[in-house]
Amino acid sequence: MPGRVARGGTRSTRTSTRNSSPTTEVPDEGADTSLRRAICAVFGDSQKSTAGHRKCVISLRKIQEACCYEPINQKQGKQDEEFEEEDFNNEFVRCTLRIMAVKKSEPAGDRVVRFLGTFLNVASQKDNELMSQDDPEETSVPETPTSRLTTKMLSTLLPLLQVKDKTIRFRATQMTSHIINSLDSLDDNLFHQLRLNLLKRIHDKEAPVRLQAVYGLGRLAAEVEDDEQDEDSDSDNESGHGVLVKLLDILQNDPAAEVRRNLLLNLPLTKEVLPYLLERARDLDGATRRALYARLLPALGDFRHLSLTHREKLLRWGLRDRDEKVREATARLFRERWIEDCAALPADQAAEGEEAQGQKDNQAADPSLDALLELLERIDIINSGGENGIAQIAMKHFWEGRPDYVDYVSFPDSFWEDLTPELAFVARTFNDFCRSSGKEDGYNGPRALDVLVEEKLPEVTKFGFLLERELNKLTETIREAATEQDEEADEDSVQREFIVEQMLHMALTFDYSDEVGRRKMFSLMREALALPELPEESTRMVVEVLRLVCGEDAKGQKEFCQIVLEAVADVHDTIMGDGDANDDPDSTEESFHSATSHFDGEDGTPQQKRSKKSKKSTEEDVEASEEADEDKAVREIMVNMKCLHIAQCMLQNVHCDLEDNAHLVMMLNNLVVPAVRSQEAPIRERGLVCLGLCCVLGKNLAEENLTLFLHCFLKGHPALQTIALQIITDIVITHPTLLAEPANEEEENPLIKPILKAYSRSIKSGDPAVQSTGATALSKAMLSRLITDTDLLKQLVVAYFDPDTADNAHLRQSLSYFIPVYCHSRADNATRMVSVACSAIAKLATIREAFLEEVADAEEEEDGMVKLSAVGNMLLDWTDPRKIFGFAEAAGAAGAADGAGETHYLFAESILERLVTSQVSKEEKKVLFSVLGRLHMPQGGCDGERLKSILELLTEAVDTKVATDATSRNVLSKLQTQLLKLMHDVMTLERGGGGAEETVVESTEVAPAEMEDETDTTTAGARAGAEATEVESSVADGTANDEDEDDTESEDADVTQLRTEMRDTTLGIGGTAIGAPDAEGTRVMDEDSEMMDAMDTTD
Repeated sequence: MPGRVARGGTRSTRTSTRNSSPTTEVPDEGADTSLRRAICAVFGDSQKSTAGHRKCVISLRKIQEACCYEPINQKQGKQDEEFEEEDFNNEFVRCTLRIMAVKKSEPAGDRVVRFLGTFLNVASQKDNELMSQDDPEETSVPETPTSRLTTKMLSTLLPLLQVKDKTIRFRATQMTSHIINSLDSLDDNLFHQLRLNLLKRIHDKEAPVRLQAVYGLGRLAAEVEDDEQDEDSDSDNESGHGVLVKLLDILQNDPAAEVRRNLLLNLPLTKEVLPYLLERARDLDGATRRALYARLLPALGDFRHLSLTHREKLLRWGLRDRDEKVREATARLFRERWIEDCAALPADQAAEGEEAQGQKDNQAADPSLDALLELLERIDIINSGGENGIAQIAMKHFWEGRPDYVDYVSFPDSFWEDLTPELAFVARTFNDFCRSSGKEDGYNGPRALDVLVEEKLPEVTKFGFLLERELNKLTETIREAATEQDEEADEDSVQREFIVEQMLHMALTFDYSDEVGRRKMFSLMREALALPELPEESTRMVVEVLRLVCGEDAKGQKEFCQIVLEAVADVHDTIMGDGDANDDPDSTEESFHSATSHFDGEDGTPQQKRSKKSKKSTEEDVEASEEADEDKAVREIMVNMKCLHIAQCMLQNVHCDLEDNAHLVMMLNNLVVPAVRSQEAPIRERGLVCLGLCCVLGKNLAEENLTLFLHCFLKGHPALQTIALQIITDIVITHPTLLAEPANEEEENPLIKPILKAYSRSIKSGDPAVQSTGATALSKAMLSRLITDTDLLKQLVVAYFDPDTADNAHLRQSLSYFIPVYCHSRADNATRMVSVACSAIAKLATIREAFLEEVADAEEEEDGMVKLSAVGNMLLDWTDPRKIFGFAEAAGAAGAADGAGETHYLFAESILERLVTSQVSKEEKKVLFSVLGRLHMPQGGCDGERLKSILELLTEAVDTKVATDATSRNVLSKLQTQLLKLMHDVMTLERGGGGAEETVVESTEVAPAEMEDETDTTTAGARAGAEATEVESSVADGTANDEDEDDTESEDADVTQLRTEMRDTTLGIGGTAIGAPDAEGTRVMDEDSEMMDAMDTTD
């Protein structure tokens, strides 16, 4: 490549060596001068180490100044040879071109490129200083020797950006980008040429070239884009859009992770670009995600400039990332960077104090509770601080990594006087961290956490009074919000509810061995549960705390049920008693009984009264009566929903037999059963949930009501179907004997068929929620070995690959976990998967054909449904016997799990049967042969009968010529050879011989014979001849002593017997040549007759 630059008078000295010699002739580059030697020496030193680059820059700068400037002292500047600026530039370019052919893996090339950028930067600064001394008032960028050198250098590199050789293309792009990033200014014309040429390189097929191109364009992307569409557009219309737009497209779509990562770190941090950079938090490459959290976000500045949505997403994505290093980087960002932003500069001064950002030192600010509260406020803990919320995970990492804050924070009486959501969350997370973490979790604080939590947090009794005060505030704000209809009141009630929830979470971790504190919390929870204004989530927490306070023994459980049912009655009386002073005295009682105890299936009592009153009243009285009845109906729904919710929370916290607990039986009869019969859909659905929980506690009740849940699934709407499926699955798993086979084999369990039908309908449902719930429920039942139906297993496999479920992420995520675990956990499960594999492939092939007919776009085809080859690969992996739990191949089949080694034998039999007995499409056949050729068949994995059956199917497949190409025929040939060896070993073992060692010897001879005989025209008889040759060679090698001769004779007898047995089926394996088979495949040729006569004689 350097010869292309040194043109001029040297062209005539070139000779063509393209045909005569592969050696490239170096062109004549002129006489060797002292300038060339000096510059070459500097470049030679620069490639050795980067540590000496400063010295090399000084030396090269002196040479440049000697060539480009007049010496100040004429005597000292006088030299033997004088050189001009052009001479220096030519020698400089000549040396740089020498690294064009240096491969990417050679670090010397990278050192020289780095040296070039450093030199040009330093030389440009010194030239500008000299020019400013001559004309201090000049504002435009002057033309200097270095600028002319840079122009010459880049002009030389531009044609090299498009050469064919990828190494030269890489080095040219690397050098160009490095020079662009090293200089402060460029010539306008050169700027546009560089932009256009680098824009072409961002689509280069080589990722390193694209990487260097985007590195250079990242600097150009910050330029003003007003002149993007100008006269310099190329034939590819690359400059039709802005450089920044093209780089953002590369950031989103480039397949090379290092290219995306380079753009992430080099694009300008503008308001328009920032969303594209932040979405790299979901990049496929872990290093790119880590670069965002560890490098870009800390350098971004004050995190408070980000929107609330971005903050929440960044925390959620980072702290729940599958890469541990990404999680650590996010936690470090939260506890070290974001908290420092809040501690160093108050929020109201953040916008005004931008200059203070650069004055912050590397030392962490002193712990500040105000900074911590602001940090929590900035991530909106009311929405992100719920149970399993991202704020909890963030604070756990915060306490772990900031022992100074753990030691600093305290909770005096003033802390609890005016609780805010942030203060309550600090107390709750501090309590959780101290009670669940320790030295083993990485905490390195000076004091033990259990001691800290006991010293800093109030005791149980005092905490009870604090919680009581917050409960009172909550009820007051809820009542005010209900009466005033004010948005601020609603927001205040939400904050108060969050505070109460955090304190209840703390109460769940306390030790109630202190009787005074236990009694206080017991009475407080009893009173709180009876509050009708208490929100549902707070009610659930109160029930859980009450369950803990009552104790875990049977006595405490009965007391718990009694207290909860009393609270249910109090809630009912409170709600129904409001506003009923002017109503009929029996209206409340009538309404309660109609909804709870004596429901007769009709909802006409209020309507009948309205009908009677309407006949005797005026229109005004009728309207007033209707409004009153409507209010009463609303209160009835409210009381039933509230009571049912309390009952549901209670049932979720008890573990006993339903029939042994009189309180539960009474609640079932008086509350749950009437709710299930209600005509109001919300009441009916919640009553159904409570009935399901009761069935979990009682087997007899479950058996009686299982048909009810099945009916709800068949006739209900999607929400009710989802509830019914969950209940059915919980009942079946809790009471597995409900699906047991009856003692009389002739009888059939009447529950099995309806349940299987329900699961089947759920998988085929058009509602995504029902479909995903059904798949998850069925997966649990199958993993529990309660359901072993292969048809349902096939439906799950088909649903997993069906393009109609592509948008149902819940379904696919559940099945992506279930199917491998199901198959690899037990050999029986893998065998069931084998039994449905071929039919599933056939079904998916039909689905794919229909899908391809509907889809015309190739990209949509790839995204919509996976290819059949991928389906085959996954089925092969799921049924691999080496991955089944308990399989120990090294110990042989005897040490493996029962049936584990047989799975791929069954798979081979199933595939061959499918190929022989069915009409198979070309694509499906290709997949089946691909799977057949990669099956793992361990020695001793199955018995002789199974092997014989597979060999018979294999022979039939050869005879019927199902293999239409050479690849498929080779698959059958190799499989046949392998099965014959295994069959010989089985027969040897049955006779008591040591076939294992012989098989090892023979297996070393199979491969050459197969390579020799497998051609496109290979016949079954030729393959048999190869096998006969192998047997003969083993006989010849085994004549060392009489014992070996006996073994060889027995081997011949085994092979002869095997071929004789196979001859009874077809003659495709035993004969030396096969003609065209007749209708039944039993035609016998003359050669076959002679061979059979000889074999009979041998026998």
